[in-house]
Amino acid sequence: MATKIKIRKGDTVRVITGSQKGSEGQVLSIFKEKNKALVEGVNLVKKHNKPNAQNPQGGITEKEAPIDISNLSLVTSDGKTTRVGFRTEEGKKVRYAKKTDEVI
Repeated sequence: MATKIKIRKGDTVRVITGSQKGSEGQVLSIFKEKNKALVEGVNLVKKHNKPNAQNPQGGITEKEAPIDISNLSLVTSDGKTTRVGFRTEEGKKVRYAKKTDEVI
C-alpha cells in the first residue's frame, strides 16, 4: 500500500537527509509506485555510454537518479521547509504549508 504523495511535479524541494542533504531543486517527475521523485540537479550519477550511431565518441554523461520522497521537504516562498497538509476550501481540496498556513 502506497502512502499519499504530497509533493508534485514543479514543486521546489530541499533534501533533508542523506549524502545530498541541503541541496535544492525542482521536481521533474514523480514515480508513485516506487515512492521516488526525480529532482533537477540532485542525486547526479555518471552513466557510461558505448559508442553508437548518434554518439560515435561514447563517453560519460551525468544524469539525475530518483531519490526517495521521504528524504524531500517542500520549500515555501520565504525559503523555509515545511510539511504539507490537505484541506477543503470552497468545495475544492487544496494543499497548504503547515508552517505558514498558506495555500500552495
